[in-house]
Amino acid sequence: MATSIRVIALCALLAVPLVSAAADPRQQILSPAAAVNPLIGSSHGGNTFPGAVLPFGMLQWSPENTRGKHNRTAAPGGYLYEAARIRGFSLTHLSGTGCAGASGDVPFMPVTTPITSSPSSDDDDSRYASDFRHADEQAKAGYYQVKLANGTDVELAAAMRSGVARFGFPAGKKANLLIRTSDSEVGSSAATVQVDRMRRTVSGSVTSGNFCGYLSEANQRSYYTLYFVAEFDQPFTQTGSWHDDQLQPGSTEASGGTSYAAKGFPPLGKGSGAWVGFKPGSKVQARVGISYVSLENAKANLDAEIHPGTTLAQVRQRATASWDKALGGITLGGGSSDQRTTFYTTLYHVMMHPNVYSDVNGEYRGFDQRTHRVSNGQQAQYANFSGWDIYRSHLQLVTWLQPRVGSDIAQSLYNQAGQNHGEWDRWTHNSGGTHVMSGDPSVPALAGIAAFGGQHFDLRGVYHSLRTAATIVTANDLSDAGCNVECVGQRPSLDQWLKLHYIASQSHAWGGAGETLESATADFALSELARRVGDHAGQQQFLTRAGYWRNLFNPAATPQGGYIQNRNNDGSWPAFKPDTDEGFVEGSAAVYLWMVPFDVHGLFDALGGREKATARLDAFFHDTDGHWALTGAGPLHAELDNEPSVGTPWLYDYAGQPWKTQKAVRIVLDTIWKNAPDGIPGNDDLGQMSSWYVWAALGLYPEIPGRAELLLGSPLFPHAVVHGSGGDVVIDAPGADPERLYVHALSVDGKPHTKPWLPTSLVEHGGHLQFTLQSEPDRSWGGAAADAPPSFPPPRS
Repeated sequence: MATSIRVIALCALLAVPLVSAAADPRQQILSPAAAVNPLIGSSHGGNTFPGAVLPFGMLQWSPENTRGKHNRTAAPGGYLYEAARIRGFSLTHLSGTGCAGASGDVPFMPVTTPITSSPSSDDDDSRYASDFRHADEQAKAGYYQVKLANGTDVELAAAMRSGVARFGFPAGKKANLLIRTSDSEVGSSAATVQVDRMRRTVSGSVTSGNFCGYLSEANQRSYYTLYFVAEFDQPFTQTGSWHDDQLQPGSTEASGGTSYAAKGFPPLGKGSGAWVGFKPGSKVQARVGISYVSLENAKANLDAEIHPGTTLAQVRQRATASWDKALGGITLGGGSSDQRTTFYTTLYHVMMHPNVYSDVNGEYRGFDQRTHRVSNGQQAQYANFSGWDIYRSHLQLVTWLQPRVGSDIAQSLYNQAGQNHGEWDRWTHNSGGTHVMSGDPSVPALAGIAAFGGQHFDLRGVYHSLRTAATIVTANDLSDAGCNVECVGQRPSLDQWLKLHYIASQSHAWGGAGETLESATADFALSELARRVGDHAGQQQFLTRAGYWRNLFNPAATPQGGYIQNRNNDGSWPAFKPDTDEGFVEGSAAVYLWMVPFDVHGLFDALGGREKATARLDAFFHDTDGHWALTGAGPLHAELDNEPSVGTPWLYDYAGQPWKTQKAVRIVLDTIWKNAPDGIPGNDDLGQMSSWYVWAALGLYPEIPGRAELLLGSPLFPHAVVHGSGGDVVIDAPGADPERLYVHALSVDGKPHTKPWLPTSLVEHGGHLQFTLQSEPDRSWGGAAADAPPSFPPPRS
């Protein structure tokens, strides 16, 4: 989910060293992980976190910053570059979300003062938090280190379901470690902690959830429990615990969550935890395992992944190797150091979510709050699915590079639905549905996974379940609970969709017009799933339903031309202006006009033909002075820092002017993405926005939901190889640089190619793309009407 937060500051950042020679553009970076800068996106807007995590890792050990209010995280990812104070290092995080944060479970905090008052009473984080300087901080793929102002040196390294920390306490000061068990980012309903002095172990659990709970009572609840086991290599010199404002020196156990107060935020002064003390000057190493099933499983995960005696350096080395393997799915040649760092960091952010949710024994906690075990070839259960965001280009990229991961994500979502009375939730967090955003994104997500090489999941079961949800109205579909942002139905106001063939202004959805467009996309994707399983009648049925978007196209909406807009139940049109967001989700009517990605030719026809549609696109992407307006130019223009706009630059490929796609995309790559803390233009949304950058830098884009045709821009790098599910795709663009960005010619496997798009065979079998680029637009290449990408027009209903 994104909230169109504007970038407001440019922060200095130490350069990230790369191992690469630039003379030969085919020479590859030896360690993609070394090119990653996890601090990109950590300033206002991106909401990423810089801590230690593996690709799709269950554990994300990262700092929790504070701005002086203990019941509010500094940023939804737990870390804000401008907030130079840390109150703990939590075991779990979500990257790039909106709302008030999520997860951030079980912060560990080293302190060098006596524990004389309850940490839960430290309302302004003045006593038990510590300042730090970015000069004393480094973040790498799988590793994080910071020297705190209190003198403690903290290092973190990650394995899949476990991690290791080293706390170097200063000599001559107290050496205490707080385990703030209850203090998840948005609070908790229960927490427990136990200290075993003899075994030098601290273990416990926290029960939380509450994602976006401040927006609706529907989410002011807990739906997961995290268990942890921490084993230390140094003896405890003292112990203690606390509950609310009561301090209990010498105690070895405590319990109590923060609770959720009015508007969903945790109240101040509530919570529990424990502390352990060490000798002054100690260098303490902690091995920590987590599980969402049980303490026993947390211990088993730890023992399987980080054996006793394993050093932090060894865990870090393994993490680097894991990231090198994952990021090596795309190899680059040429480009500048900053471009390579930005590229590999965006790919890194893509691979942070969804997260492995099953333990080493295959067990996981289901949506029914029962323990299940992966089976039938599934390698892992995954969690944390921001559906409205990642259906657009994220899951396609993940699956293309790692088809077994994509397949397991698909099976995981199907498993969740089966445990949730057949309902597919659009935004799942651990073992709960949050209902956040709009539409039914599971359908294009699953269809996209299938199109990009995901073959190891129950495709027929998935199709049957999604078809049932699209044709049978449920009580949740007719409920207003959670609306607007968190409407509980999988298909809000499905009854209107079936009867009126659109979602009306007054409905059980966030917005009528926006919901109509999302439902049309879902039905097109469902028709693709029907095609894959051989249901020809279903394919035609859902393709016809995809055409319902036309029922909200008002050709007389404005004197300047038609728009998609809200419509009343009786078929009448309410008052309308193109800059309105009434009926839409995080965007205006001007933005949503273009959201018919499967039937672009049909949309252009509705706008009066290709010439008039192109003029409308030009006005959308330019201000009144003719300058590009790609973000921050107001509701009548593109907002390429948020999902509803991300597909629009590629529409010039349909309009016969692909050079405008090439230019618009390149401006975005070169200006609002960069190697800096504010280098992501908006919420990264669990890697969705970063996936757009990866595709755009390759000169490719999966515009059509549920299909694998790729629209073309121009490559950012002289050489790239995508090691895809169907075979390698080699992309050569000799001489690519900031000036030479326009396509003059293209060959595919040695044969001339004049179309600004590529068929599904490239994803399915691989191939070699040879671009010839130049500094001036080539208005002949790709401009013929016959060269335009395909549309899939639904039959008229």
